[in-house]
Amino acid sequence: MRVFAISDIHVDYDVNARWVESLSRADYQDDVLVLAGDVSDSVQRLGHCIESFARRFRKVFFVPGNHDLWVIRDPDVADSLRKFEIVNATARNAGAITAAEVVESVSFVPLLGWYDLSFGPLSQELLQIWMDFRACRWPQGWSVYDVASHFMAMNKPRAVSRSDVTISFSHFLPRIDLMPGFIGTSHRAIYPLLGSARLDQQLRECDPDIHVYGHSHVNRRVAIDGVLYVNNAFAYPHEEHIAAKALSCIHPAERSASARSVSTR
Repeated sequence: MRVFAISDIHVDYDVNARWVESLSRADYQDDVLVLAGDVSDSVQRLGHCIESFARRFRKVFFVPGNHDLWVIRDPDVADSLRKFEIVNATARNAGAITAAEVVESVSFVPLLGWYDLSFGPLSQELLQIWMDFRACRWPQGWSVYDVASHFMAMNKPRAVSRSDVTISFSHFLPRIDLMPGFIGTSHRAIYPLLGSARLDQQLRECDPDIHVYGHSHVNRRVAIDGVLYVNNAFAYPHEEHIAAKALSCIHPAERSASARSVSTR
C-alpha cells in the first residue's frame, strides 16, 4: 500500500478538473490518498471531485480548506459552520473518510483548523483583499481566533492507537517556519492567514511520522523535530513554479530519502 498526498486541487479551474479525470483508474486501487482541502466552494464540484478520487484509490482521507467553506454562492446556507457540515456530509457520501482510521499499519489522523493570527497581526490591507472575509460567514462577533478554536476543539489527535506509521494532515499550516526562505517580502504579508501554531501542538500529541498540509500553494518537504512535513498543492493553473502538478507519494518509499535531503529551515 502506498500513500499519496495532494491539496488545493481547485477544480473550479477546468484544467485542474481535467487532470483529476485523467488519473489512471487502475494504478492506485491498492493505495490511499490524503486530500488536504480546497477542492471547490461548489458542493457539486467538490462531491464530483472526491467521487472521482474514490473510484481510483482504495481510500481517500479529506479535511476541508477555507475555499470549501465559502458561502458567497450559497445564499440558502446560513453560515460557514453549516457549510462545513454540508461539505463533510458530501465528502463522506462521495466516498471520503473524514475521521481518524487505521489502514493496514498506517494511522491517519485529520486535524481541522483555521488561521488565528499566531503567525502575525492582521493588517487593514489583508482585511480588505483576503477573499475569506467576504466569502465566509460566521456567527456574529466571532473573530478568526474563535473560528480556529471552534474547529480545533473538534480534533482528536489521540483518536487511534499508535501503529507502525502515523500520518496526520490539515489544510492549514501548523507552523510558519514551513514557509521557505525564498518567499519574497511582499508575499510574506499573507503569513498571518496561513495557519495556527496551536495546530502543531495538537499534531505532536499523536506523534506523527508525517504531517501533510496545504493552503500555502508552495510545495515543500522538510523534516523538523522528527516529523516530515509535506505540502503537495496542485494550486492555480499559473503556479507551476511553486506547485508540481502531480501526486506525491509520501509513504513508504520516498519518505526516508526526502527526510535526509532537507534541512530544518
